[in-house]
Amino acid sequence: MTTALRMNKKIVRRFLLQTQSLLGRWPAATLPSDPEQVMQLIRTLGCVQIDPVAAVTGNQHLVLGARDPGYTSEYLHTLLSDHRVFEYFANAACVIPMEDYALFEPVRARLRERLAPSLQGLENTVQHVLKRLEEEGPLPSRAFRAVERVSGYWDSADVPKTKDTSLALNLLLDSAAIRVVARQGNERYFHITESGLLEQGQSMTAEIDLLTQRQALMDKYIYAYRVVDVRDPRLGWMKSTAAERRNEMAARVADGRMIPLEVEDVATPYYIPAEDEGLLLEMERDEPHYDPSGPVRFLPPLDNLLWRRERIVDLFDFHYKWEIYTPEVKRTYGYYAMPILHGDRLIGRMDPRLDRKTGVLTVRLLSMEETAPPVEEWIADFREGLRFFATMHGARSITVEKTVPKGLKKQLKSIL
Repeated sequence: MTTALRMNKKIVRRFLLQTQSLLGRWPAATLPSDPEQVMQLIRTLGCVQIDPVAAVTGNQHLVLGARDPGYTSEYLHTLLSDHRVFEYFANAACVIPMEDYALFEPVRARLRERLAPSLQGLENTVQHVLKRLEEEGPLPSRAFRAVERVSGYWDSADVPKTKDTSLALNLLLDSAAIRVVARQGNERYFHITESGLLEQGQSMTAEIDLLTQRQALMDKYIYAYRVVDVRDPRLGWMKSTAAERRNEMAARVADGRMIPLEVEDVATPYYIPAEDEGLLLEMERDEPHYDPSGPVRFLPPLDNLLWRRERIVDLFDFHYKWEIYTPEVKRTYGYYAMPILHGDRLIGRMDPRLDRKTGVLTVRLLSMEETAPPVEEWIADFREGLRFFATMHGARSITVEKTVPKGLKKQLKSIL
């Protein structure tokens, strides 16, 4: 039986940050980036979650920009239009390397079965949409004129507000009959799924049995998370019971693919891939030489690191909730509070808004954790990080409206 590794939580969180491309000096050695470098970063992460909310810019761009100081959104748009990545459901809607397309057939099959009745109910509209895409090529939603208004699954019950063509597009997208092949800002361009896949040598489905497909998808999940626990109901990105998740992990431990991890002062059992044991032990050996200073990075609410909130509590002693759906009067940290990563610690939150017309980046609230190190240990790195964040996203000036603690605002004057 595989022996569990016992490890200090500091080592485990640094290992996690290392595998998430979030550890090390940055952006001091800023180098030019390009689509190929961004492609390698997406492969390293496994996938990147998409979200249209743009307090500064979309989540996917903030995730990549927090790791690649030379990143611009055009690089991701290029990869999408070149059919090197695709958009589909992993942790949620995500950008995924195209070579992984076949792995997600179990997810597509489940959604096709679930959505078949809804597609049948819109059959005439669906056929109209498919015919136009076949004849005209990639089109955005606005290119379709609605025949009637219907109740989309995002609407209030029994309130027909959605264009029938918009609902048809979303149903076809979720069932993988069509896919997003380009973006202009947040506007998506749709095309028949086969378009571009065959040119890339990608098969529509994996020529393997369902069990093997599910195992491959579990491998993909584990690679993206790296430090995993069976409490996660999304384990493997497939529906499963708690017993099935425990049995799956027990089988992987038994055959040596996964190693149990006992984290000091953490009750939850965690697991890492066996091939990562060497890196974890190397980081333990290097502990005496670790430099706790900088950099400072600002992580969006749907950053890969934050996918398991429970893991963040266990490893970082940091409680995080995205308050976008919390009524404004009940919010503590703000609509788009971004955790602040300094070295290997989450030390606070920043709630930013970028006005692209004026070029002003407004930090509505900068709130530091009570457990954050003394201000002199991180303030210089914070100044550098915030200046870089503003420049990267096209801001020409920075305004901080409120800080916790209050006196912190005075110490930031040199960057405002």
